[in-house]
Amino acid sequence: MDAESTATGAQGAVLSELGLTEGEYVQEFGFDEDVDHAMRERLEAGLGTQLQAEEEHEPVEAVILWWRHDDGDVTDLTDALVDAQRSLDEGPVWVLTPRKGREGHVSPADLQEAAPVAGLHVTTGAGVSEHWAATRLVQKRGG
Repeated sequence: MDAESTATGAQGAVLSELGLTEGEYVQEFGFDEDVDHAMRERLEAGLGTQLQAEEEHEPVEAVILWWRHDDGDVTDLTDALVDAQRSLDEGPVWVLTPRKGREGHVSPADLQEAAPVAGLHVTTGAGVSEHWAATRLVQKRGG
């Protein structure tokens, strides 16, 4: 397999894992120098668009939220999840947290506690990064 098809396969794998398709707009919150830059590059290449900054207010199909323990407690996480939904119609919020054993690790219980207060529920995870765990949150139906 040549380098181009390997890169194309990696881009497609990220999109598939996150349930996204080429051309969709994704907003990013919590960007800092410690994020998985390679995963972001594969995601942007697969989408064919750059990730929208958190200051943007254009409608998006999904949100990526990078969250570390030092970013705050469960209340701060809840607030961040509410803010992350401001441009989101019905798509997922993907919360990326450092994997267990890494600096900044966030307990899955924190996500389980914050999500319902923010009007979301935890559904599944994705293996898109070696050092970051990706957890999919979706808006509650009804209520």
